[in-house]
Amino acid sequence: MIDFGDLFAGDPACDLAAAWILLPDDTTDRFHAAYQPAPDAATLRRARGWAVLRALSGILIGEAGVRGRPGGKATWGPPAQAALRRLIATTQH
Repeated sequence: MIDFGDLFAGDPACDLAAAWILLPDDTTDRFHAAYQPAPDAATLRRARGWAVLRALSGILIGEAGVRGRPGGKATWGPPAQAALRRLIATTQH
């Protein structure tokens, strides 16, 4: 288990968003179930919003890298796209 407790002091939604961004497919639900204190529905909605923001930012940074733009990092695109796919796949939860 990774402790994201100090990653972002304040709203736990920021910590919970890391599950979609950093963890492999099919692990987000287990991570959120193990997180203490258990997040409520509103916190998980905010977490999803944070994760979408981070994924879209990663896609833009990746695209900038592919195009050779300053600050771009081509390696950021594929994991960000995977994170966005995970988020879309879990919209029914």
